[in-house]
Amino acid sequence: MGHILSFLIVMGLFMTTIDDVTAGDDWPQSNRGDRNVGAPFATRSQVIARNGMAATSIPLVTQIALDILKKGGTAVDAAIAANAAIGLMEPTGSGIGGDIFAIVWDPKSKKLYGLNGSGRSPMGMGYDDLAAELQKRGRGDIPPFGILPVSVPGTVDGWFALHGKFGRLSMKENLAPAIAYAREGFPISQLIAYYMKVAGSRYLDPKNGVEDMANFFQTYYPGGKAPIEGQVFKNPDLARTLSLIADGGRDAFYNGPIADTIDGYMRRIGGYLRKEDLAAHHSEWVEPQSVNYRGYDVFELPPNGQGIAALEQLNILEGFDLAAMGHNSADYLHVHAEAKKLAFEDRARFYADPDFYKAPIAHLLSKEYAAERRALIHMDSVIREVKYPDPDVLKNGDTIYMSVADKDGMMVSLIQSNYRGMGSGLVPDGLGFMLQDRGQLFSLKKGHPNVYAPGKRPFHTIIPAFVMKDGKPLMSFGLMGGGMQPQGHAQIITNIIDFGMNVQEAGDVARYRHDGSSQPTGEIMTDGGVLNVESGVEDSVVADLRKRGHRVKVGKGGYGGYQMILWDEKQGVYKAASEMRKDGQAAGY
Repeated sequence: MGHILSFLIVMGLFMTTIDDVTAGDDWPQSNRGDRNVGAPFATRSQVIARNGMAATSIPLVTQIALDILKKGGTAVDAAIAANAAIGLMEPTGSGIGGDIFAIVWDPKSKKLYGLNGSGRSPMGMGYDDLAAELQKRGRGDIPPFGILPVSVPGTVDGWFALHGKFGRLSMKENLAPAIAYAREGFPISQLIAYYMKVAGSRYLDPKNGVEDMANFFQTYYPGGKAPIEGQVFKNPDLARTLSLIADGGRDAFYNGPIADTIDGYMRRIGGYLRKEDLAAHHSEWVEPQSVNYRGYDVFELPPNGQGIAALEQLNILEGFDLAAMGHNSADYLHVHAEAKKLAFEDRARFYADPDFYKAPIAHLLSKEYAAERRALIHMDSVIREVKYPDPDVLKNGDTIYMSVADKDGMMVSLIQSNYRGMGSGLVPDGLGFMLQDRGQLFSLKKGHPNVYAPGKRPFHTIIPAFVMKDGKPLMSFGLMGGGMQPQGHAQIITNIIDFGMNVQEAGDVARYRHDGSSQPTGEIMTDGGVLNVESGVEDSVVADLRKRGHRVKVGKGGYGGYQMILWDEKQGVYKAASEMRKDGQAAGY
């Protein structure tokens, strides 16, 4: 009865207050003020500083990162501190129940390092066990919420792997700001208040079948209500959990009291994740992969992530004179969308846990292969289907991305997520964080590289990026948002390299997003998908695209969240930007 009452309260609150959260929608775009300098579409200037820089999606988190840098911490120390805090302040996109990936430029070794901190599926749930569970639920796919998509959280181990190689301050010092904010409270920002309402409505929908909602209410909906903008929000359970990690290290999470609690909770609600799965987890250092785009080396991490899809797309686009086409022209958007479709066909067919399948990365990233794929693009028509020998719409994921740079030249590109929504909906007893639902991204098709198996890492959408020029570090950046990420990365790169935009302009200009490509979970594109564009794209361009055969939708939402730090060696300064579509901030000193 209590849960039903809570459901009604929350749904009523959601329906009556969501307009207040998005009241800005009522104002016309033409009401925007004018800037004296810079591109007319830019929301603000890029941030410029000498000694250190941080760009995150929450202003308070950016300040935490700067405080750690000023205290003598490295960029990695600051990134860990920021990630811990953002898991508290932006639980709709991150948390220690999720996974982490990072690219680090180390000025001492003059080398780029890649970290894959993604967790694996439970060893105790075989393919047949999963199939039986799905049959009981009357489903032919892995659900987005509840016990079945839960995989091992990799974030905490990823922190300690990064810290062991590049940290200077103690982990107690790095986690102290997040612990204090969790205990004492912080004000909820505008966009996160909106997202928390939306997340609650999804978890409370009976058809989503979340096995336990009591802990969600206790942790995230105090008094049965979603927090509103400006409300001081506390998470004392998370403060205690982070304190255990600060005192006991990564073993407190994977072998100690936190692991015991997760194990007991999952047994109580009928889940499969066990302490043994946590104890067996480890992050991996991986070699970032790259292609050269017009003289710039663009780096992404290899599968099980989707980073090389951005590289494939750039390889194809390099054969077109984008600058001559004009930014966001019909020709420009057409070749971008078609290149994305081709790259995503490979993403659907080949990207998976490398411990189970070795993708032909060298071939996929070759200029010869790019030329073959480019030849499939025709300027007057759209690709509706790409034929593969037995090839196998990822929805938008919720993620955080951040970049941090320090006075010594270390630059960190870090991305972290619980995947869809805030995660699985499941909050282990008294821990203050939600377990991720990344396991939804397995395929159920036997023989597919990404097919579900116990102890396997699912296909991953979250990808950090890095750019070097002539062997020197240049840009640490990312653009969060599910399947938007590779195509967003390609847009940012072309905005800067082909069109000379500064780092803030590159993020503010209108974006496109193509949906409906073939997917690593089994869906196959047969109709060309849908090309979404923001309202800044001219009406004549939309009409031209439709004439060529694109199904075009115009509107806001789903275009990702961007952060970047660029090192300007000539001027000896960092230049940074944060996403104007989010709550965030870039700042330096």
